[in-house]
Amino acid sequence: MPKYKLEYLWLDGYKPVPNLRGKTQIKDFDSFPTLEQLPNWGFDGSSTKQAEGSSSDCVLKPVAVYPDSTRKNGALVMCEVLLADGTPHPSNARATILDDPGTWFGFEQEYFFYQDGRPLGFPDKGFPPPQGPYYTGVGYSNVGDIARQIVEEHLDICLDAGINHEGINAEVAKGQWEFQVFGKGSKKAADEMWVARYILLRLAEKYGIDIEFHCKPLGNTDWNGSGMHANFSTEHLRTVGGKEYFEKLMAAFEAAVDDHIAVYGPDNHLRLTGKHETASIHSFSWGVADRGASIRLPINFIKNGYKGYMEDRRPNSQGDPYQIASQILKTIATVPIP
Repeated sequence: MPKYKLEYLWLDGYKPVPNLRGKTQIKDFDSFPTLEQLPNWGFDGSSTKQAEGSSSDCVLKPVAVYPDSTRKNGALVMCEVLLADGTPHPSNARATILDDPGTWFGFEQEYFFYQDGRPLGFPDKGFPPPQGPYYTGVGYSNVGDIARQIVEEHLDICLDAGINHEGINAEVAKGQWEFQVFGKGSKKAADEMWVARYILLRLAEKYGIDIEFHCKPLGNTDWNGSGMHANFSTEHLRTVGGKEYFEKLMAAFEAAVDDHIAVYGPDNHLRLTGKHETASIHSFSWGVADRGASIRLPINFIKNGYKGYMEDRRPNSQGDPYQIASQILKTIATVPIP
């Protein structure tokens, strides 16, 4: 009976952004384990800001499992954190979010490669040539010699894991890249995004490179920040749509601006300035093919009878996809379907 290396993953209690944690358990299985076969496991919550030292035991409850092609008989096990009595831990956002398999989400995760405290490819002092050639760029002067190797390896590991990874590209700023994950339902899409983030962080270790998810790591400079644009569609939007329903939906999003910004990632005021392909954090707008709008509509959305998907461009690269997707569902739910 083969021994499987089970990497249990969870989100810790740090704020405003939880960190991914992981530890390995060895178990015997006849074949790759199903979710139902995976036992709960414990960890020291006092070391992750999830418990006091006097009562430190927390519980890991597996919620999704993926093959890990980087290890012989490896598996990545996404978990929720429970209290000792089996109830969800206060840091466990996944347990309380809204979910709807009929609502599809596509997250576009932007990030920077960092080495020695600077974006990969930046000179020791000052800045590289201005952004322009880096987006979807090719050639050593634009993307260097390591970044593409990492993103290609990351893509392969995600695909081997069965994660619905949908693409990669170099982004607008030097040292900045993006990958996309799609899922049906907020929990499935967010689970896969968190696991894809973990894979990227772990992979970059062997190259001596850090992944910087902060939404504006270069501060108030003429360099793009990082988002995690949330593309979404409901069954009604995909099959029925209609101008009247769409306008009511946008009115609901405008009325709920504060609720959305609250969960769209920390320090978003540094990124949502109205510059660098963002809308201002102080307003709400929508537009066809408008990357300066809060919500961008694909060019065929209106032509197709206000049907299809839309892109909320406000979530940032450190946002929690569980909470982002849940808030989108909450706002959609306030608009009656005709």
